[in-house]
Amino acid sequence: MTEPDSATAHRLARMKFRAWHRGTREADYMIGCFFDVRHAGWDEAARDWFERLLEEDDVDIMAWALGTQSVPEAFAGPEMDAMCRLDYVDIPR
Repeated sequence: MTEPDSATAHRLARMKFRAWHRGTREADYMIGCFFDVRHAGWDEAARDWFERLLEEDDVDIMAWALGTQSVPEAFAGPEMDAMCRLDYVDIPR
């Protein structure tokens, strides 16, 4: 994989900050760890998807990932499927 151009690198840096500064530790781990594990393989569409996801409320994102609420059509797909597996969260002790 090639290095992202400066605009893409800046965009990813903004997404990383927003993913890791959600307001609760649980949301930070769920969304931040997801970003850390997945972002390197994202194409433009996946980056767009994640930016839209970051606009949603944490309680909704977490409910979708945990399966306690149905995932809206706008967020359904392979990235949300990956988020729902929750196998990307490595909680430091």
